[in-house]
Amino acid sequence: MAPSWTRPPEVRAWLGKKWKSGALLTALAEGKDWEPLDLPLRGPAAGEIAGRLAEVQEWAAAWDRAARGPLRVEYKKVGGRQVGSNMIPCRAWIDGYEPAWELLGVRADVRRFSTLARATAESCPRLVPWVTRRPLRLLRLAGRWDELLAAVRWIDERQTPGMYLRQVDVPGVDTKFIEQHRGVLTELLDLQLAPDRIDADAPDFAGRYRFRRKPGYVRFRVTAGAFTELSVRADEFAAPPPGTSRVYVVENEITYLAFPLPAGAIVIFGGGYAVDVLEPLGWLTDLDLVYWGDIDTHGFAILNRLRHRFGHARSMLMDRATLLAHRGQWVTEPRPATGRLDRLDAEEAGLYRDLLDGTLGPSVRLEQERIRFAALEQALARDPATRLG
Repeated sequence: MAPSWTRPPEVRAWLGKKWKSGALLTALAEGKDWEPLDLPLRGPAAGEIAGRLAEVQEWAAAWDRAARGPLRVEYKKVGGRQVGSNMIPCRAWIDGYEPAWELLGVRADVRRFSTLARATAESCPRLVPWVTRRPLRLLRLAGRWDELLAAVRWIDERQTPGMYLRQVDVPGVDTKFIEQHRGVLTELLDLQLAPDRIDADAPDFAGRYRFRRKPGYVRFRVTAGAFTELSVRADEFAAPPPGTSRVYVVENEITYLAFPLPAGAIVIFGGGYAVDVLEPLGWLTDLDLVYWGDIDTHGFAILNRLRHRFGHARSMLMDRATLLAHRGQWVTEPRPATGRLDRLDAEEAGLYRDLLDGTLGPSVRLEQERIRFAALEQALARDPATRLG
């Protein structure tokens, strides 16, 4: 059985862990003096030398070769009755940065890091702490670091209010580049920009750095006017079409297109993002707002979110009777929502609990487009608000 004596490659592996942690380059970047590193060596006991003389000689010869550089090897005396006293390796030392780089074979990486660190200090000195803390990430980004620095400087020096990210004008940098490197750019810009230029509560990169966001659009159908369907920027949709008293919101596109509009009503296409679409439209507070989504946990979660913004919103065809009347159309919800919903009425909350608990079956889901069209027509006919329209 091979003895478990420490061999030179194990020292390299041990030092390699420190390299991979970034600690060695961080110390170099911070200008710290090298603190000698040492590793105790497991070697043969005195009683093993005679019985394994050839193995001991081979082991000791490997350390003699290692001791010629870049390692320094410390020896100790081991006595034996049969072979006398012997000096054997007992500890390996790395005495400086250069021996460490040589042992690891990373001199080219260190030169590259030093070059990038100097360039960063000259171009964007506020980013030096990032370079110092994340040296290996800097090396991974070496091929794009010039463009990243240039993008950070451009945003810092040339961004103006109302500008889109598309207007960042740096060679090699486009919106796809920014999206691809969004994480590191966030870390760099947080260091580079003044605090009042950062909106830490913004949900996206553009908003965080006060770029103009891509506008949201509201797609809706009307019963009167020159057009039957319109798509309007949400921030410009400041008032409902004249004569509107009721707004229906549906999630499925074909259902939206086929929806039989009563007089005085519009129907908005939610497309799975009803809350995002409707949230800017404050005038909905003064209208009858009706939401129709899938009968599943996510459908009720959307309804709940909508009521946090518009507490008066009511649901349509999201009840137990509709669900049970379409048993043959049930499908399975792949990833049910599990959150606590605090804005459902008693009947909605009861059905939501049954869907969560699997009372009616595992992960039951009735999608909006699977509900018979006659059920929609009947629901509209039964609604007193509709008859008044």
